[in-house]
Amino acid sequence: MKKVILTTMFAFATLFASAQFAVITTVDMPEDDEEMQASSLTDNLGIGYQLNSKIMVGVVKNGEDYDLFGRYYLNDIYVSLQGATEEMADNLNIGVGYSFNIWKSLCIEPNYSMPTNEDAEGNREGKFKLGVAYKF
Repeated sequence: MKKVILTTMFAFATLFASAQFAVITTVDMPEDDEEMQASSLTDNLGIGYQLNSKIMVGVVKNGEDYDLFGRYYLNDIYVSLQGATEEMADNLNIGVGYSFNIWKSLCIEPNYSMPTNEDAEGNREGKFKLGVAYKF
């Protein structure tokens, strides 16, 4: 039994020692004559876990709710998938972005995403967003 516990502890220790986490957010640009506020950065704050050099998974705040996200990296370009924890198939967004490293582990990430399903009015418009990520 001791060997199982020690082996499990060793596996978790090496997993987290080589892990790369990222804190990400998307900047919400204010409407017409509104000012930029702190909530413009914190409304979409999330944390991701880099499984390997190509795949990142995590959770991101989407207003009052939380969404799950996944990214597949092709060098600095990534394809993203984000969906609500409830009724994920109906609220899924797919997108593409570029992670531009500006200083050490700080990245600016312009991205474009669009819903996979149409809304009630039959629209399926995508959005261009600007994100910020810090990998540690």
